[in-house]
Amino acid sequence: MSGRPEILWPLFGDLTGLDGIGPKTAAHLENLAIKTPRDLLFTLPQSGVDRHRRRSIRDVTPPATVTVEVVVTGHTPNRQKGRPYRVTVEDAETSFQIVFFHARGDYLTKILPVGSRRIVSGKIEFFDGVGQMVHPDHILAADDADSIPAFEPVYPLTAGITQKLMFKGSRAALALSPVLPEWIDPALKTRENWPDWRDAVEAAHNPQSTTDLSPFDKARQRLAYDEVLAHQLTLTLARAQVRRGKGQVNKGNGALRSKVLAALPYRPTNAQLRSIDEIADDMGHGARMNRLLQGDVGSGKTLVALMALLIAVEAGGQGVMMAPTEILARQHLEGLRPLAESAGVVLEILTGRDKGNERKAKLAALKNGDIGILVGTHAVFQKDVEFADLRLAVIDEQHRFGVAQRMELGAKGTAVDVLVMTATPIPRSLALAQYGDMDVSVLDEKPPGRTPVQTALVSTQRMDEVVDRLRRAVAEGRQAYWVCPLVEESEVSDMTAAEERFKRLRAALGDGVVGLVHGQMPPSEKDAAMARFVAGETKVLVATTVIEVGVNVPNASIMVIERAESFGLAQLHQLRGRVGRGSAASTCLLMYQPPLTESGKRRLEILRETEDGFRISEEDLAIRGAGDMIGTAQSGLPRFRIADLERQAALMQTAQADARKLLLDDPKLESDRGRAARVLLWLMEQDKAIRLISVG
Repeated sequence: MSGRPEILWPLFGDLTGLDGIGPKTAAHLENLAIKTPRDLLFTLPQSGVDRHRRRSIRDVTPPATVTVEVVVTGHTPNRQKGRPYRVTVEDAETSFQIVFFHARGDYLTKILPVGSRRIVSGKIEFFDGVGQMVHPDHILAADDADSIPAFEPVYPLTAGITQKLMFKGSRAALALSPVLPEWIDPALKTRENWPDWRDAVEAAHNPQSTTDLSPFDKARQRLAYDEVLAHQLTLTLARAQVRRGKGQVNKGNGALRSKVLAALPYRPTNAQLRSIDEIADDMGHGARMNRLLQGDVGSGKTLVALMALLIAVEAGGQGVMMAPTEILARQHLEGLRPLAESAGVVLEILTGRDKGNERKAKLAALKNGDIGILVGTHAVFQKDVEFADLRLAVIDEQHRFGVAQRMELGAKGTAVDVLVMTATPIPRSLALAQYGDMDVSVLDEKPPGRTPVQTALVSTQRMDEVVDRLRRAVAEGRQAYWVCPLVEESEVSDMTAAEERFKRLRAALGDGVVGLVHGQMPPSEKDAAMARFVAGETKVLVATTVIEVGVNVPNASIMVIERAESFGLAQLHQLRGRVGRGSAASTCLLMYQPPLTESGKRRLEILRETEDGFRISEEDLAIRGAGDMIGTAQSGLPRFRIADLERQAALMQTAQADARKLLLDDPKLESDRGRAARVLLWLMEQDKAIRLISVG
């Protein structure tokens, strides 16, 4: 498995080896992430132009592209500087003008001599009743007409790169493409009626009509599947690698867990019980657990996490729970400590704020096993943090954590089991792309005692009514959040927007009633402001989105989100989940600035219709696309050239099942199909995966 198979060498050669591509052009192509002939092959046309021959320009409805045969009847040179040069021509039915700006007359008389027959192709428009074609895309002698495809592919471009160049380059890359062995499961290929790889690439670069450009076209589908399959093979190999790492058998006797269940005021939901069983089952096996716990706002992930941590303690080890921020870590501590105490388990917190002797004491207690469960921020990653016997790591709010960090954490203990929790319901297709190496447990029921939240849309013009309503609610002893919009840098910063709103609400509601938190505050001030709100000293908390994740104030029953149209759906759903945590009926007011766009209106209405985070995320994906939804920069989503995660979600599921089956039957990829799959991994530049097979 030492290196790239010889059959692929031509596709990974130098671009400058291709006809018409010099060093300068090659440098420009890098802007399209094209560095090799292979990259050119995988840069498919994004649209096409119909250049079928017509008898006359009258056969199309202008403005439109038309290809016709003409006879040149006359030239009208530009007498004044800056005036166009016109050439009059006749097709089978009518005459029209071909117009050139800044063109040299001697050049035009050479390519369009009077009396000659030519094929011209370009955009035709009518001015004052006369048809005009400005700068045709093609001018050819009648004999060379065949060199224009009837349907011309249109490629993505960048500065210094023309369509002609992309067309020529892609043909040169096609000429280098070998016939490759088949890596797709034969039954699947027959069922889907997919072409062979070489034919698929050829077809994708030679569309015959617009339908050939859709993601559902067979050739494109097959190429998308190749990409997704390579990605899933890589994830499956990574997962096998983790599982091969001998795990520990963490079986508990249930003693601590039953104490906690007895102390609970309610019975866990079936979804919680099912997830706890799945986790216990994983932890009890010799392979390392790598599981994702996906649950909507308020579905009770924390209880499930605690049960998992107690299994680690029952088995004689320790557990750690990591949160992305100090506020969240403290909140986990408050929620978990009373329950842990009811089971007699020592639960401590470690954050960047622990200093000096206090920190030393905690580290010592951790090292000799006196602390059963540790809650913390990424401070638990530091070198001097040592556990007596770490068995389980629970990571909250996944997407700040990549696969690399999951592995780093695994190194802290011998073969630590990993449970990742995310409150962002992710559509199945994205979950597979992002966490295909993990098993998934889903919490799809809400625990009893949570009241549904009434959601209403209010225009910003009714601001005064909203403030009056708050005044009444505060008088009744209720609490409210007021979330300020994300502001474009140009006008004011998020901070100024929040401070302005804070001053106005304070003037309207009175001193000491309103608190403020925003991202630019020092952490200690932020915590203090939050603490005052949690304690009920302040009744209204004005905030930027720092409160999005995890803050728990059961008495808060009103959420006002200003300029709601500037937030993503998933984010609005998370924010709304901050209310409805107590027994009081709760309201969420989405304030928007009219006029709303169609899609803006649709997004806010979805929130009014449903509280189901999974449905909301599917809609969000359909409206915004994958990158925006998870925030592309930190999304950990693979960059696909051809596959389209929104429209081809089903391919991802098929590929995951296929990849797992292939590696189960042939873990070292030594069968014919296995060897073909190795070629696929090299073709898709999945070198990491290849290293994993060779280690295996």
